[in-house]
Amino acid sequence: MAKRRRRFGYVRKLPSGRFQASFIAPDGSRQYAPETFKNRTEADRWLSLVEADISRGVWLNEGLGRETFGNYARAHLRDNPKIGPRWRETCLRNLRLHLAPLEGRMLSELTTPVVREWYATAMRGSGGKTSIRQSYRFLRAVLYAAVRDGAIAKNPCQVPGAGVDRAKERPVATPAQVAALVEAITPRYRAAVMIAAWLGLRRGEVCGMRISDVDLAAGTITIRKNRVELLESAEAFDDDPKTDAGKRTVVVPPHVLPFLIEHMEQWAGKDRVFVGRTGQPMRGDAIRQAFTRARAKVGMDNFTFHDMRHTGSTLAASAGATLADLKKRLGHASSAAALRYLHAVDGRDREIAAALTDLAAHGDSSKLPRSIVIKS
Repeated sequence: MAKRRRRFGYVRKLPSGRFQASFIAPDGSRQYAPETFKNRTEADRWLSLVEADISRGVWLNEGLGRETFGNYARAHLRDNPKIGPRWRETCLRNLRLHLAPLEGRMLSELTTPVVREWYATAMRGSGGKTSIRQSYRFLRAVLYAAVRDGAIAKNPCQVPGAGVDRAKERPVATPAQVAALVEAITPRYRAAVMIAAWLGLRRGEVCGMRISDVDLAAGTITIRKNRVELLESAEAFDDDPKTDAGKRTVVVPPHVLPFLIEHMEQWAGKDRVFVGRTGQPMRGDAIRQAFTRARAKVGMDNFTFHDMRHTGSTLAASAGATLADLKKRLGHASSAAALRYLHAVDGRDREIAAALTDLAAHGDSSKLPRSIVIKS
């Protein structure tokens, strides 16, 4: 087998008499022509075209472009350190349920018309619209990675408005309704409801609280961890909040402290504030089930535990919290809010906590909005 090195790439004669061309790609890997050539001149001509594409920065990795979307997407989920286990699990489920028509297609085959047809068909089907939009966002992220890897020239996800969750209206509870829910729920969960409603903590933040996070003398709770529970397995673990803003110390409104003290005395575990009857970390689903029973008793069937967080935001705003205060208190983070954090001071948070207790005791609930529009 004769092999001749040229200025760019290599050409060798195969036992069949045909010629094979290869070269070292910009990423250091050896790449072969997708087909063999009948003579050396044709192989050299192909290498010249490749060399020109590389010099212009438009070369595509044809071998990677022939990889199936399913295999590439799974590798993306496996190797990307920024993807957490909960999102990874969600994406794998969406790959199985909604992206199956694209799973076996090569990356190079995923053109804008192909993606547009898939999305339109999926949205006309019986699948959940929210998870389909979620699937589109995942598809778009994977194909951006394919562009960076040189597998495709541009991202074919060009459907206007696709992947965007529409604003939805969520109910807000009044102080009286919060009190009714607390009265109706099993006593073990009362502190969780009060903390969610008046401090705006997420369910995972409630379940992740440790004894060391609570300072009853100072009247504060420090959020350091978020309890993560996977959807398709029993696995659960503590993880850092998604953003630095999620790590925060929140002042407990004075009227909430008695519920927290009672809980710490009667139901807290050795290390965790919220535990199940067996002493193990409390499952989020246990709170959900108890809350579902309580809301049915008080006639709030469409009200979810997560709506307590929206309620906490609205109640704090009603007590005089500014946008900067709310971002700090609720642990929200965004590029636009980053500078606003600089104007939120710790003393202001204590004033908000005291005003929330005032609102609970004497507040005029008629001044509260009945609903708010939030982004999922």
